[in-house]
Amino acid sequence: MPSSPASTPLVPADPHSYAQGPPLLHLHLELAIDFARQTLSGSATWLLAEPLTTAQDLVLDTRELLIEQVHAGDVAGGEPLAYSLSAPDAVLGQALRVALPAGATALRISYRTSPGAAALQWLAPAQTAGQHPFLFTQSQAILARTWLPCPDSPGCRFTYEAAVEIMGPERGQLLALMSAENPQATAPDGRYRFRQPQAVPAYLLALAVGRLDFTPLRGRTGIYAEPATLPLASAEFSELNRMVEAAEQLYGAYRWGRYDLLVLPASFPFGGMENPCLTFVTPTILTGDRSLTSLVAHELAHSWSGNLVTNATWNDFWLNEGFTVYFERRIMEQLYGRPYAQMLQVLGEADLRHTIQELGPDSPATHLRLHLAGRDPDDGLTDIAYEKGCLLLLTLEQLVGRPRLDAFITEYFARFAFQRMDTDRFAAYLTQTLLTPAEARHLNLPAWLDGPGLPPDAPRTQSARFTAVNDTLARLAAGTAPAALRPITTEWSSQEWEHFLRGLPPTLTADDLARLDATFHFTASGNAELLAAWFPLALRAGYQPADAALENFLRQVGRRKFLVPLYRALLAAPGGRARAQKIYQQARPNYHSVATTTLDALLR
Repeated sequence: MPSSPASTPLVPADPHSYAQGPPLLHLHLELAIDFARQTLSGSATWLLAEPLTTAQDLVLDTRELLIEQVHAGDVAGGEPLAYSLSAPDAVLGQALRVALPAGATALRISYRTSPGAAALQWLAPAQTAGQHPFLFTQSQAILARTWLPCPDSPGCRFTYEAAVEIMGPERGQLLALMSAENPQATAPDGRYRFRQPQAVPAYLLALAVGRLDFTPLRGRTGIYAEPATLPLASAEFSELNRMVEAAEQLYGAYRWGRYDLLVLPASFPFGGMENPCLTFVTPTILTGDRSLTSLVAHELAHSWSGNLVTNATWNDFWLNEGFTVYFERRIMEQLYGRPYAQMLQVLGEADLRHTIQELGPDSPATHLRLHLAGRDPDDGLTDIAYEKGCLLLLTLEQLVGRPRLDAFITEYFARFAFQRMDTDRFAAYLTQTLLTPAEARHLNLPAWLDGPGLPPDAPRTQSARFTAVNDTLARLAAGTAPAALRPITTEWSSQEWEHFLRGLPPTLTADDLARLDATFHFTASGNAELLAAWFPLALRAGYQPADAALENFLRQVGRRKFLVPLYRALLAAPGGRARAQKIYQQARPNYHSVATTTLDALLR
């Protein structure tokens, strides 16, 4: 096929995107959702920021898409355009190169997804909380290209609108939602229209379709969920509007209109995903006591750090997550007090130190600035970005004081709103606007950004509430019967129980665990965080009464944070590999590709 003159970069150098060419302004999606064939089909129309003065190539990211036609203009029937697809790459997919003529203002790409599109999870009714099929997307990090041709780089932003039609006999029973302005009731004809007037990167494109109802909460907030889940979810997140207000008091106005939550089926691979206007959350945080809602505070905080000011590439992922963890814990402190936030921080620091030990204290993977070229960016989704990034901000807080740091962060979000940010640009801005020369020398920012492990003066948080838990653990180790500890633990939070379970010695026998279980009923807990801490202890000790609950958990829950350590614990148990592989074979259809990509390698 003929090629037009060489393209110019559409986004700054991004090792995970092929995108090149003239700037794009707006996307219009038209999609038909076919549950029977497990495909999306339709068109993606891209409007250019300005008419081309000369012929130029536009290069977009695709992966396993069937490109049917490419036309000039924003309506069907425009002039056909020459296009080509590069050879496929296992991680990056294929570059779609389109020859745009001089004067072009838009192009329309007709296409169809493959049934195995990595971003899309199609659930049968038996995999949901109801009696209807379900579809949801997970586009982060570079999976948007598996359900539409796009510049799939966090450094490229665009507004979008969409027209979605649900096909098949259930079309009038299913509600469609996107990371946009959303309907609150099911359309009898199965047709929905969406509008996102704020410019977003492709990884924040999201779509969900299922038998969903809506409950409004106070202010700008509400909950979408399957009918069986909605009452519990509405009670669990009843303080959502208070979270939004607390976040605004800390770091400025919320810029995205509504803030609603969608509670997905349990196969969702993450705790949450910060899709604008509509955060996706896992049902594993529904405990009945609001003890795990810090996850929602985290996703809300992304409305500033990540959605508003966005990492330029996935090498700068810490700029999204480090700020967000710090912000999340400030929200929780504002709502529930510093002792509560300190517990969250101590647990996070413990996770970080465990991750550093696993990766190796001298490993480049423990740097904040990553170098992920040639690798799947999901490789960088570790506690380093989250918790080491948060510790850098805590170090700044101790160095300059909260008032100065808060003023800096507020101005940072305002000044760079709807822009990309890379590590070098942030370091220069921090040094120029916040730090004195003496403070900059004391901080030693290069050691944080490009050094391994943690600097020797990294802060360590203390928790008085965990000190009391440690005293209880000491009493248990000294021979106190679990039943005698019950009065001490009646008011414990989920975090205190998690710290308790993490603090139990690995030498406990099955009989020891039986006594603990008889008193505290860990195996029967409805709290996924506690189960995820309890099951490895049971596997190590050979505590068989937990076996059925573990297998049921692995079949039902698709959250990668839990699955990977639990399967690893299974593999380490006597006869565990055969057992793990048997469970995985049965459970795998319930997992999203984000989880199976990791687990396939672990369990092969």
